[in-house]
Amino acid sequence: MRALEFDGQLKFRTDYPDPVADGEIIVRVRVAGICGTDLELTRGYMAFRGIPGHEFVGEVIKSANRAMLGRRVAGEINAGCGRASCRWCRGAMARHCPDRTVLGIVGRNGAFAEMLALPDANLVVIPDSIPDELAVFIEPLAAAYEIFEQTHMARDRSVAVLGDGRLGAIVALALRAEGHLPIVLGRHRDKLDRLTRLGLKTQLESEIAGKFDVVVDCTGKSGGFARAIELVAPRGTIILKSTAAAGAELNLAPIVINEINVIGSRCGRFAPAIAAMESGRIDLRSLIDAEFPLDQWRAAFSAAENSPAFKILLRPS
Repeated sequence: MRALEFDGQLKFRTDYPDPVADGEIIVRVRVAGICGTDLELTRGYMAFRGIPGHEFVGEVIKSANRAMLGRRVAGEINAGCGRASCRWCRGAMARHCPDRTVLGIVGRNGAFAEMLALPDANLVVIPDSIPDELAVFIEPLAAAYEIFEQTHMARDRSVAVLGDGRLGAIVALALRAEGHLPIVLGRHRDKLDRLTRLGLKTQLESEIAGKFDVVVDCTGKSGGFARAIELVAPRGTIILKSTAAAGAELNLAPIVINEINVIGSRCGRFAPAIAAMESGRIDLRSLIDAEFPLDQWRAAFSAAENSPAFKILLRPS
């Protein structure tokens, strides 16, 4: 099959072996999205080798469950070991299984290919009302909605989203859809202007004064946590959504002195994201900047790296 492989550098292959079912479902990928994590993988994050890509929508082409054949699906990216002895898998917490694989990130080939494999339990059938180009956002939107699973923020609390990239945009739009009034803080005037046109409150990070009850770090940078500490009010909450390949030195004393709550937040359940899309509370169509066929991956990744792009899509098939 055709696939985009990373082995220390990205390369396009036309002869990559097809995925083997081995008890899993084979999906033909229709659309995949380039995420900030995919860009970090090319910089050494997780020491990944294989096919990257984890945001996708596709069609089931091989499954032991005949009812799934031909269904349009997205997939939760964490695949637990599934052993009965595993407390995490047994307790419906496969995303934290110590032996899990993660689609296009840890030990499992991803969506920048014509086909991929995932366990049946990971696949979610997409309603007809959500077109492919929006369905590809279900995974990152689910990650944004994980914030509401982990916290119970009063709607009168001041909230800052730190970072004006693709993740910050999705998180801010999800917060607004659920009745919050976030401000997006960033360093790129062109991106902030785009978000302002979407009805979000924005400001250059360098011009901000004051503290916030909640700061959501979506910078994707190693220094994002330190900046969040500077911006959060005493007894406030920092929600960390960023992953970055580079490490950073950090002074944790302010966390103790100001009694700050710190929450790591990663993947989320798909149901809340799908419900938000179906109801019309959130429409991410305006974040799509361009689509490319898989063999134009160089242009696609270049576009994804450049401001003010938010979401670049690949069509592998």
